[in-house]
Parts: sequence; C-alpha cells; structure tokens
Amino acid sequence: MTALTTWLSSTFSPEVLLVGTPPGISVNENKSPTAMRIHAISAGKMYSKAGLAFRGGKISEERVFTMGGVLIKHPKGNVLIDAGFASNIDEHFATTPFMMQRTSRYEAGETVAAQLVKFGLSASDLTSVILTHTHWDHVSGLADLPDVPVWVSKDELEFVNSDSDLSKLARIIGTENYTALEFEQSTFLGFPESVDVFGDGSLVVVPAAGHTPGSIIAFATLPDGQIYAFIGDLAWQKEGIDLPAEKPWLPRTLVKEDTESVRKLLMHMHHLQQMLPQLTVVPSHDKKVWDQLSSL
Repeated sequence: MTALTTWLSSTFSPEVLLVGTPPGISVNENKSPTAMRIHAISAGKMYSKAGLAFRGGKISEERVFTMGGVLIKHPKGNVLIDAGFASNIDEHFATTPFMMQRTSRYEAGETVAAQLVKFGLSASDLTSVILTHTHWDHVSGLADLPDVPVWVSKDELEFVNSDSDLSKLARIIGTENYTALEFEQSTFLGFPESVDVFGDGSLVVVPAAGHTPGSIIAFATLPDGQIYAFIGDLAWQKEGIDLPAEKPWLPRTLVKEDTESVRKLLMHMHHLQQMLPQLTVVPSHDKKVWDQLSSL
C-alpha cells in the first residue's frame, strides 16, 4: 500500500466516532407561545460529494447543499438564523479562498430578503440575525438586510475582526451592526452556558466552538414540544450526527476546524438525538432535512 493510498484510506474511509456514555439530560418545561413558528428559507444551492461531506460518504454520490436562513416568528420579535446567498453572490463568491473557488459549484436562488418581502416582512421587521458562524455562505445575505442587528458570540466577533480569509466577506459587508451575545452560566441540554433569547425557553443559543472559534447552536422549541437544533456547519450532512462521523481530513483542514472540539460536539448531539425523540437536528446545508421544514 502506497503512502497516498494509506492517506486516502485514513481520510475518507468510514470511521464512526465512539460516543461513550450518554450524559444526564433534562428538558425544561415547554413555555413556547402558541403563535411561535419557524420557516426555512432556501436562497441557493451548492453541489458537493457525500465523500467530501462526511467520512464514509461515497465520492460518486452528489449532494445538494442548501444555502439559506431560518425565520423564527415569535410574539416578541422575528429572528433570522443565518442569511444565505445575497443578490450579488457572484461578487461574494469571488472573495473566497482560491481552493474553494476551484472545487465548488453554486446556484443562486431568490434571496432571503426578497422572500421575506413576499411574506409581508421587511428588514426592519427583523429583531436580529443570529449567525451560527461567519463563513461567507452564512453572511452573504446580510448585504440585502442593511441595518438589521447581527448577533454572534464574543469569540466569533473576534474571529470576524481578525485577518482570517475565512471571515473576509463579513468584514467586506460590514460589521457595524454586530453585537456579541452574553452567555450566562445556565445549563441547557448538557451545554454549560446559554442565552434565552425571548426569556421563555423557546429560542436558546449555546456556544459550540469548533467549526469556527465562536460557532453556536440555536435550539428552537415549538408549542407542540418539537425541538429543532440549528447546528450550523458542525456537520454538513445529517450523517455527521447520525453515525456520528466527522468531515474528511481535507475539507475540515481547509476550513481550519478544531478537530477535537468538533468531535466532542458531534458525539454530544448524537446523544441528544438518541435521547430526545422530539429533537430534529438541522445542519445548515442538508437539503433532505431542510425539505422537511415548513417553508415560506
């Protein structure tokens, strides 16, 4: 076996992470208002291979990566999680690292901002945009949502203000509307810190650093008790949680992930999914999962 063959095998071959003993988890009483709703808003697509999305995926199998945002409608305000592609996506894509441009293919769709208008909402009707992280495909749509407050973790704000190419587009669009979330020492589903956005447990944000230095996960609980975990790019496809399995070495290296932190989070979310039948884990780019959500 050549060195190249050995490397390819260890990088792309199936390897299910060992999850160990499930942590003790308790679910808070559901106090979500009856009027609360969530809507998935697809604003474009990218195309990749399953083999580049999670270890054990087939290189021959094409996967459609959804690019968009999720609208949380609540009596106390409307919150958007991530922003999808902007109307000038071609210019935005040109700011990405060279290797990404050479290996990626995308298809623009109607922007989140335009779809919100059709739904009867303008940018001024949004309380905030909560970014799971600040890579280009999550911040692009902010260009069409001027003056909307943008919430990120403190560590992610530092990442945006660094000289990293991976947060370059966020700086180009502008960060004057960014505010750092203040996490409290309040345990939620096994995460030691959290922010209760509306004060009723219906939308809770927890720090989940790994994919980027300040990534977050947003948990939305509907009135019927259904819980949705919007995990950003912790996993690109649901298999990353189901198996669980990390991304192959090459793509996770290109985005400079903290491998050990991501592995721990994948295992934790795997446990939660097994323990809570009412939980749906939503990777930002898994079209099959997004198609199951209510759309505008």
